[in-house]
Amino acid sequence: MSWEPRGPGRDFEDPFAKILQEFQKFLKQRPPGPLFKGWKVIAVLLVGAFLFWKGFYIVAPDEQGIVLRFGRIVRTAAPGPHLKIPMIEEVLLPKIKKLHRIEIGFRSTRGGGAQRVPAEALMVTGDENIVAVEMIVQFRIKDAEEFLFRVAEIGETIKKGAEASIRQVIGQTNIDEALTVGKAQIQLDAQEALQSILDEYEAGVQIAAIQLQDVNPPDAVAAAFKDVASAKEDKEKLINESHGYRNDIIPKAKGEAAQLINEAQAYAEARVRRAEGEADRFLKTLKEYKESEEIIRKRIYIETMEEVMGDIDKVIIDESVAGNVLPYLPLDRGMLGKTTKQGAR
Repeated sequence: MSWEPRGPGRDFEDPFAKILQEFQKFLKQRPPGPLFKGWKVIAVLLVGAFLFWKGFYIVAPDEQGIVLRFGRIVRTAAPGPHLKIPMIEEVLLPKIKKLHRIEIGFRSTRGGGAQRVPAEALMVTGDENIVAVEMIVQFRIKDAEEFLFRVAEIGETIKKGAEASIRQVIGQTNIDEALTVGKAQIQLDAQEALQSILDEYEAGVQIAAIQLQDVNPPDAVAAAFKDVASAKEDKEKLINESHGYRNDIIPKAKGEAAQLINEAQAYAEARVRRAEGEADRFLKTLKEYKESEEIIRKRIYIETMEEVMGDIDKVIIDESVAGNVLPYLPLDRGMLGKTTKQGAR
């Protein structure tokens, strides 16, 4: 797996051992002498170079070196070149900064697609419906020693813990929330639950994120779920339309009601003012009438007649002088008046 630690150059161990054996056989076959001493020096140099090669290792910037001596941790190594005791010490190099990932509910294919794993994906919601959940767990190594030695099969442990966490959260969530607006909260709750499990195991792992790739009903009932979702959308649409109609009608009705109330108040105010003015005028006239009744009576009579006969074209002659007046019929003025009225019409 991608999160397994990298060993310290195991591929070079067997070839060097064979070369050393052949060289020892060659030394045993050579007779003693100066040439033999020269070969002895060369052999020592070769052995020293070999030991240096086996004892030298480099820790990459994204790794941490864990040095083991007979299987026991003796020290850790920071990034850079280091030496160890050949044949006695072993170095493990876990990538502590790499973001590892585990797929649950599906497996990626080489062609860039994905294949669902029903045994992992199918889960029961809080309202006893079944959904297929596909997600990715991303994690980093928090503690290299715990990651390497506390838990056996760490990858399988993380995978099983993630399955348990997401099933627990989905089991407490209604299907509507799981399919729509509740995905973000499901991811956070599942991440917290999985981190709690791994911390209890002292797995040395930090969960970076849980991403829900897909949450859908099973294929066998997908059509029925689509019909239900469509019906809910129609319901929401009708509710929104009714709310819009209500929001349009109510302000108009309130505006019209306010307008009628204002007009009524204005009319009432005008009538009250007018009545108060007429009453005040009557009281003043009454006061003057009491002071000079004859004059006020004639004045009222004249004003009334003026108002009643103001538009009538008549000539009024006193009876005392009527016998001495020649009757006069103003035809021109009568015709002119008719013509003017017809033009006005």
